[in-house]
Amino acid sequence: MSLAFCGNENNSAAYNVEKGVLNNGCFVDALNVVPHVFLLFITFPILFIGWGSQSSKVHIHHSTWLHFPGHNLRWILTFILLFVLVCEIAEGIVSDGVSESRHLHLYMPAGMAFLAAITSVVYYHNIETSNFPKLLIALLFYWTLAFITKTIKFVKFCDNGVGFSQLRFCLTGLLVILYGMLLAVEINVIRVRRYVFFKTPKEVKPPEDLQDLGVRFLQPFVNLLSKGTYWWMNTFIKTAHKKPIDLKAIGKLPIAMRALTNYLRLNEAFEAQKNKRSPYPQGSKSIWCALCWAFGRPLVLSSTFRILADLLGFAGPLCISGIVHHVGKGNNTIRPQIKILGVFFISSQEFLANAYVLAVLLFFALLLQRTILQASYYVAIETGINLRGAIQTKIYNKIMQLSTSNMSMGEMTAGQICNLVAIDTNQLMWFFFLCPNLWAMPVQIIVGVLLLYYLLGISALIGAVVIIVLAPVQYFVATKLSQAQRSTLEYSNERLKKTNEMLRGIKLLKLYAWEHIFHSSVEETRQKEMTSLKAFALYTSISMQCEMFSLFASFKTVIIVSFVVRSTVKALCFEGTLLVSSPFTMYFCLPAPAQPLKVVNRKRPAREDWNNYSSHMRRPVNITEGDDFCVKITNGFFTWTPEGSATLSNIDIRIPQGQLTMIVGQVGCGKSSLLLATLGEMQKTSGNVFWNSPEKETAVDTEVRKRGSVAYASQKPWLLNATVEENIIFESSFNKQRYKAVIDACSLQPDIDILPHGDQTQIGERGINLSGGQRQRISVARALYQQTNVVFLDDPFSALDIHLSDHLMQEGILKMLREDKRTIILVTHKLQYLPHADWIITMKDGTIQREGTLKDIQKSESELFEHWKTLMNRQDQELEKETIIERKPVLERKNLRRTRYSREALLKDDEEDEEEITESDDDDNLSSVLHQRAKMPWRACGKYLSSAGILLLPLLVLSQLLKHTVMVAIDYWLAKWTSDVISAKSDVEQKNCSACQEFNHSRYSRVFSILCCLGIILCLVTSIAVEWTGLKVAKKLHYCLLNKIILAPMRFFETTPLGSILNRFSADCNTIDQHIPATLECLSRSTLLCVSALAVISYVTPMFLIALLPLAIICYFIQKYFRVASRDLQQLDDSTQLPLLCHFSETVEGLTTIRAFRYESRFRQKLLEYTDSNNIASLFLTAANRWLEVRMEYIGACVVLIAAVTSITKSLYNQLSSGLVGLGLTYALMVSNYLNWMVRNLADMEIQLGAVKRINGLLKTEAENYEGLLSPSQIPQNWPARGEIQIQNLSVRYDSNLKPVLKHVSAHISPGQKIGICGRTGSGKSSFSLAFFRMVDTFEGRIIIDGIDIAKLPLQTLRSRLSIILQDPILFSGTIRFNLDPEKKCTDSMLWEALEIAQLKHVVKALPGGLDAIVTEGGENFSQGQRQLFCLARAFVRKTSIFIMDEATASIDMATENILQKVVMTAFADRTVVTIAHRVHTILNADLVIVMKRGVILEYDKPEVLLEQEDSVFASFVQADK
Repeated sequence: MSLAFCGNENNSAAYNVEKGVLNNGCFVDALNVVPHVFLLFITFPILFIGWGSQSSKVHIHHSTWLHFPGHNLRWILTFILLFVLVCEIAEGIVSDGVSESRHLHLYMPAGMAFLAAITSVVYYHNIETSNFPKLLIALLFYWTLAFITKTIKFVKFCDNGVGFSQLRFCLTGLLVILYGMLLAVEINVIRVRRYVFFKTPKEVKPPEDLQDLGVRFLQPFVNLLSKGTYWWMNTFIKTAHKKPIDLKAIGKLPIAMRALTNYLRLNEAFEAQKNKRSPYPQGSKSIWCALCWAFGRPLVLSSTFRILADLLGFAGPLCISGIVHHVGKGNNTIRPQIKILGVFFISSQEFLANAYVLAVLLFFALLLQRTILQASYYVAIETGINLRGAIQTKIYNKIMQLSTSNMSMGEMTAGQICNLVAIDTNQLMWFFFLCPNLWAMPVQIIVGVLLLYYLLGISALIGAVVIIVLAPVQYFVATKLSQAQRSTLEYSNERLKKTNEMLRGIKLLKLYAWEHIFHSSVEETRQKEMTSLKAFALYTSISMQCEMFSLFASFKTVIIVSFVVRSTVKALCFEGTLLVSSPFTMYFCLPAPAQPLKVVNRKRPAREDWNNYSSHMRRPVNITEGDDFCVKITNGFFTWTPEGSATLSNIDIRIPQGQLTMIVGQVGCGKSSLLLATLGEMQKTSGNVFWNSPEKETAVDTEVRKRGSVAYASQKPWLLNATVEENIIFESSFNKQRYKAVIDACSLQPDIDILPHGDQTQIGERGINLSGGQRQRISVARALYQQTNVVFLDDPFSALDIHLSDHLMQEGILKMLREDKRTIILVTHKLQYLPHADWIITMKDGTIQREGTLKDIQKSESELFEHWKTLMNRQDQELEKETIIERKPVLERKNLRRTRYSREALLKDDEEDEEEITESDDDDNLSSVLHQRAKMPWRACGKYLSSAGILLLPLLVLSQLLKHTVMVAIDYWLAKWTSDVISAKSDVEQKNCSACQEFNHSRYSRVFSILCCLGIILCLVTSIAVEWTGLKVAKKLHYCLLNKIILAPMRFFETTPLGSILNRFSADCNTIDQHIPATLECLSRSTLLCVSALAVISYVTPMFLIALLPLAIICYFIQKYFRVASRDLQQLDDSTQLPLLCHFSETVEGLTTIRAFRYESRFRQKLLEYTDSNNIASLFLTAANRWLEVRMEYIGACVVLIAAVTSITKSLYNQLSSGLVGLGLTYALMVSNYLNWMVRNLADMEIQLGAVKRINGLLKTEAENYEGLLSPSQIPQNWPARGEIQIQNLSVRYDSNLKPVLKHVSAHISPGQKIGICGRTGSGKSSFSLAFFRMVDTFEGRIIIDGIDIAKLPLQTLRSRLSIILQDPILFSGTIRFNLDPEKKCTDSMLWEALEIAQLKHVVKALPGGLDAIVTEGGENFSQGQRQLFCLARAFVRKTSIFIMDEATASIDMATENILQKVVMTAFADRTVVTIAHRVHTILNADLVIVMKRGVILEYDKPEVLLEQEDSVFASFVQADK
């Protein structure tokens, strides 16, 4: 049949113009084509020819500047216009289908209008982004003409009696309204921007963000179409495939999303809450109110989108139901009766009776629903990210106000703060993401049940009843899941704490042969963790069974709703979990002074004491004294905890301005506490602290605000994770001359020269790649470099040898500081420097014993003065002699060794990240790198699965395949059942017999029940198989990892950063424990569901396979590009979180230093930068996920459309049963979800398998050889009984590829001899002591102890029979008893005896619990000197015949050290004692002295013999030590 615009019937009314041209329907339709043709002719030349020259005039970085008023409204109206025009085209085609002629005028004008509408929005977009408003005049004419012509058509319809019952009348009316509104929008643009009809057009500037070249996150600035489809991400994702994404590529955050903006918004909300209620609002309620006030608006928008999307989601089932219904009737469109103006008109009911129309409507509903749903997700997650940034900033500000006692008394640890920042803030973010579920899902359930009741009648209520019955069960299961997860987290934290302590003290563990004790302790906690994980797995499986049971109870129709309930309950449960797990967050958000965080159950008053403390602090004090002092404390009582006794009492001191003040006293007398009290770090119970500021003396509360910057070097060096230069300059401006002077004063140049990148070398976490002396000197260098008037130095010489100390004192403290008239307060045990002090403060037991000049003390406290002289072991009487000496190094000895491997150590930091050369990313060839990035880590996947064992793996695969086969069989059987019922009914209707036999359902219901039961069983089996596999792999990998690490040689720990090893046990183990099993299950399920869905559709309509090929190719490329970008962004998200967490832990550890320097604002600024970097990475990752999901959803919608059209066509021509059509379409509807999950899980799996890869890398570490050549029976029980040591031609090195550190050393030590070893830094003294324990590689010679070559002994036996005291004091959290005797071999009397020898008995007796008193992490509740004494006591407990002291009294004052030396000589008179000396005079009483230099023995004789020799090196050391 030929086509004609007005139809080709003879005598057609369409050509009748007797009543006037405008009364002819075809003419009016032709008139309607005119505006569209006009627009196409006008705009196409501008769009395609003249655009290049115009776009060059744009002076803004991003072509996304949306500045015309009514922009969003225009886009919304255009989308609605396009949909109405599609309906008009469809209506024209359907109504024309019943004619015998083809009337093109019914749908061709609508087609032209559709093209014109698309052109109009493209044209508008280009004009707006290029800022050429005058060209909009074309659109003004177009909307005017379109409105007029459409109004004429509408009026003529009214004249001819066409009413609302006709669909074409309604569509025309809608189009009149839409064109009118678009015309109004266009007029409004002219009114506001004045680009025509006005003399002066309005000038507008682009927003600040778009002028900034660094802002690349464009989601807030792009048009609605790009916003909804994330089109702006295309370029970014394509670029990611060519070049790895880094921080530079993702740029900066827009201003509205920055942490500072959101923090201010949150603070404003807090202030509003504070004003509403009491002065100090408490509890989570006010915090929730503040959060909702600050971030509630976007959540409302997200929830609205979500509810809209959920309601649109019901269009799918309704359309499929309609299609199945119409296909069953042969898709016979009801023939319209009404013919007006020569054409047929149809009603909306007649229009929707066409299956093809329903298929197209279904397609559009899906597109809209998926777009709105993704918009809802995006808005919720963006709000969550903004909230996270605000809360992290709020927490940081709270940390800045924390009392030092919060940290030192174990009330808050750096680990807990990191958990708070890393976990709780993320929990809160995800809660906000899930928030819309709380009200969207009940709506979905109610509408779903009503819809089912409408479709199925009373049988649908069975499903509703099942949901109601299962809801409490699901809630119970979800609660149990929450509890299991919480206990898992607790055990995980405990395990990490133990692992951390084990790794920090690994050297001690190896030397004392305690590896098995700590290994057992970690494994015990791991077992508890695994029990919790098993419970979690069990409840997960039960929740899946509930889902399957609902399938059985209410057939397939209610399963979606059941899933919805489960999600709702889980969301509610998640909220509960969050409220329980984030009280820290809540309290951190309170303004200071707030209730301190209750982390440890400690008996103390809560809020009242803090308020009292605050009121004490705020008490104004007026003084009228001279300004010759810098700091003055009167009648000061200071404590660490409000309820504790005063640590410092009766403090009355005056620090003179511009002079050197020294504070001296025994270990634990309160020297460091006095400095901290002066800085306002301790809690003052009474008295006053005055600072002499330029304006006016102020009391301590104002001191916190007004005191100037104090350069403070703490006793325990605090370093930033930055370069050496950055650590010294410490945020100040760089002055090259001063920097060089400081480097020289601290003797740092030789150390800088040996570092891989000089002073640009990155210092690892806590200065991991530096020796103790280097850390100490960098910390002191920082204090020297600062141009502050006041300098506090807390024991700066403790880790330095004689020459370094002397140089630092002369060049640094005296020359650089005192000559500049700076006020210096120096805490030291080194009495040799007292002659240089202008003012001396002597402390004893937390009080001031005496203060004054050295002459004052000599006159008034002659006994004390004489005592000092004795301690300094001086032969002459003149104390003022200018011989400045210092003690030997503590950790400086490592320098020489580190020179040989520090470069290699730094290069090896992340070696475990690479599995093999073939999989490494270190290749210089970019294409090779990009190829590696695009590859899946199949080897790591194989390693993971092979760890499950040969039984579990086949069970896992088989159960998954069987489960999905049964699921498809259930659906197929339902479809067959439905089809057979329909065909039976139609047969009855055709035969019209009342006596026909009723349809027998029993066979179908029996098979269905069997299949459902089988499905439930297989679901349980699959779930258990997955969880079981995951747990088995997790258990095996952790056990292997722990075994490998604890048995690794010491060299491994010296060259691998602790943080790197700890990450394997924390983040990577957590990934393997909890994430990989879930991702693996989700990936296999979504893949098999996707495959089964496509298989079912292809079975129903084989024609679908033709269309599937291009869709599959598109899908492949989308996932390929997405995986690479997603992995980069995920890694960027993780890597930007690390500096953020490091910054938090650095701040916590250096809180005193930061506050002393007054650098809070600088560190806050750094935090904002780190937070923004992390948030921009998270936002890009979210946008990338949405980009993928939108595209996959659109492909899914195309699958549905193709499946619907092909199945309708096949059904009409090949008599395909309606049941199978419904089955095919139901599966097609779910394809997009499965595709999404498949690609997302593939990307997640790829990232998570990196954990397996890294752990696998560590598993290749070679262990120490613990086996010996001698069996236990060949080793005497009491070996070594005598303690005779023979060293024969011994040469050792730290690694086979390094130079020897000891060369051909030979010595003989008789039983019971006391040997002293001395030498300069790096001479090999410590290597000598380590050789006894086989901690270093002995490649030549041997050591024979009591007739047995130690190389033949098992390592465990050798190390357990010797004792050593290390220079690093290492204490473990637990009790004093555990620290002294973890093997539980000693009685209480033996422990008390050891404590008495170590001068600690009185200290421990004073503690609550005595031997069972608590030691906090790292022994932080004891002073440095006390920790050292505990380590001495630990060695005394062992009572072995050979006793090695490796510079063990480094942090101890001279008096205590002298007592110890005497005790060691008497208590161990019958034992062999090897002492590595830090003060040469301490080994003058030794039987033999060994002087070492560069790994060889230089001198070896009795001390008196060596002293007699004039050219003796030992004699020169003794001379220097006077």
